[in-house]
Amino acid sequence: MSVGAWEPSKPASNDQSRKEIDRALLLQIIEAMQKADAGNVPNLTAPELATMNRDLTSASWLSGLPATQWLEEAAQWDDGQVWALIRFFTLAEAQLQDWQGGAESPVIPLAKSLRLRKSPLAREQLLWIRQHSDNRYLPYGPI
Repeated sequence: MSVGAWEPSKPASNDQSRKEIDRALLLQIIEAMQKADAGNVPNLTAPELATMNRDLTSASWLSGLPATQWLEEAAQWDDGQVWALIRFFTLAEAQLQDWQGGAESPVIPLAKSLRLRKSPLAREQLLWIRQHSDNRYLPYGPI
């Protein structure tokens, strides 16, 4: 008699194959958020998000990347750029279809990257995230 090993049909979330983050795409996101700031439109609505470049709104695959990959990527950007990414992912998760979030939202490792730099989110930023998201895990993940 032999005993086989059970193999799960779906790999664990931490076993995902590593998909490269397109820095040009992230730069487009950052620039779009900075344009919104320059136009004094700090709170983009779903229609405004949907009219952004199609590449940006169809990049929902970014929200499923592992936290470690986001921590590595955040090191490439300054604090203001990381904040722009946090804002985009907060709004996209709340307002666009097919954007996952929850406890695996990219906002969590991006916020952590700022804490590791000794530049944690300011009170106003924390309030902004709470105001624009119903994800109870933002910005610091499950505690």
